[in-house]
Amino acid sequence: MASKPGYWTSLHGLATLTLIGAALYFLFVEHGAHLLPYLPFLIILLCPLMHLFMHKGHGGHGHGGAEDGHGQHQHPDADEAYRRGLEEGRKEAAKRR
Repeated sequence: MASKPGYWTSLHGLATLTLIGAALYFLFVEHGAHLLPYLPFLIILLCPLMHLFMHKGHGGHGHGGAEDGHGQHQHPDADEAYRRGLEEGRKEAAKRR
């Protein structure tokens, strides 16, 4: 079954992105002198927004177990591979001592 396309890839979404882009362009061109002193603060404000939107794809923090909330299953050998890597790292650390 084909999944429904997202809003941002639809015609309305692309038009919205175009309007937002045009508004930001004219805001910076016409009012750049007023906005430049606040640019570092705007960049810092982007950090929490990027955190919220970018964690959408993998289910966020604190989801243990074989299934995260989105129906994607963890690889069956992932725990075993993690344990092997942990043991190899411990052996390497012991060699350096």
